Order: sequence, then structure tokens, then C-alpha cells
Amino acid sequence: MAGKKMANRWTIYIGKDGKILFIDKAVKAGAHGGDVAAKLKALGVEAKE
Repeated sequence: MAGKKMANRWTIYIGKDGKILFIDKAVKAGAHGGDVAAKLKALGVEAKE
């Protein structure tokens, strides 16, 4: 697929107040679930049970 471009994937973390907490512009599809969980914890977002 030489010359073809892929879409960039971004994840935007939004707080309860509607403000953007962080924009991840380096999304890796294979590890994204774990990356999101780690970032939410780093941002101080409470885990749901």
C-alpha cells in the first residue's frame, strides 16, 4: 500500500465538567484499552466497579 495514508486516531479525555483533560495523539490500536485505563488512573478518574 505504498503512498496510501491511514487516518490518525486520537483519544480525547473529557472531565465531568466538560473540559478537555488530555488529548492522546499517539494511539496504538493494539494496546489502546490498557493505555486508556492507565491514563484515566493518572488523571485521577475514579474506577467503576
